[in-house]
Amino acid sequence: MAENFTVDATLDVRGESCPYPELYTLEAIEKLEDGKILEVIADCPQSFINVPASCKRHGHEVLSKVKDGTTLYYYIRVCK
Repeated sequence: MAENFTVDATLDVRGESCPYPELYTLEAIEKLEDGKILEVIADCPQSFINVPASCKRHGHEVLSKVKDGTTLYYYIRVCK
């Protein structure tokens, strides 16, 4: 699914309902170094809006959002 970037870490939060995908994504970002790319895999429909919005609010770059059936993929560059 990754486009022109290399994924450094993957967080699979399928089966988790909101707000947990958002919270777990922010926790995972805190553990990564600046410039690293986190792939988040989710299936909570509301997270398609909440996860990218929350990451942007915290200053991180959302490189891509992909919907594949009921599975959602987010690619986020950590900016610290």
